[in-house]
Amino acid sequence: MCAFSKFAFAAILIAIAAPAFAQATTTAPIAVEQPWARATPAGAMTGAVYMTLDNKSASADRLTGASSDVADKLQIHEMTVVNGVMQMRQLADGLPIPAGGSVVLKPGSYHVMLIGLKQPLTPGETFPLTLTFAKAGNISVTVAVQAIGAMQDSKGGMGDNKSGGGMGNMEMK
Repeated sequence: MCAFSKFAFAAILIAIAAPAFAQATTTAPIAVEQPWARATPAGAMTGAVYMTLDNKSASADRLTGASSDVADKLQIHEMTVVNGVMQMRQLADGLPIPAGGSVVLKPGSYHVMLIGLKQPLTPGETFPLTLTFAKAGNISVTVAVQAIGAMQDSKGGMGDNKSGGGMGNMEMK
């Protein structure tokens, strides 16, 4: 009887613990890696968030929007250079994330635009951001604010932009 009780107790423990283990090993279809933003000077009304989006699923997805309390409006943007002029435009249909692929949001390229900042972004602080995907749904992350001159290096890490290179001419579409 005592052996049966120990066996029954062990079975109950396994039954209770199994769902917790299953949740811990379940992976989200989209992994958001190293979300960060540059600090902004006092009075700035816009900022940008950068990150890497890694689609671990077998089907393509699309980043369709974002939300955060740090700004009035958030948009998905692309920055390109056309005839020597840097142009920024909103991706009205969102940003495609290929099946099994990654998309890097970085300075001078794709980014989440923060419009109507409610206060400056200060180095060392963090803020919450919710990304909305067509298939994966909402994914919440914490964005780390880096120095004003911060740049993402080729390995996806952070570094400082010591050159102080300007952005040249820019127009917003």
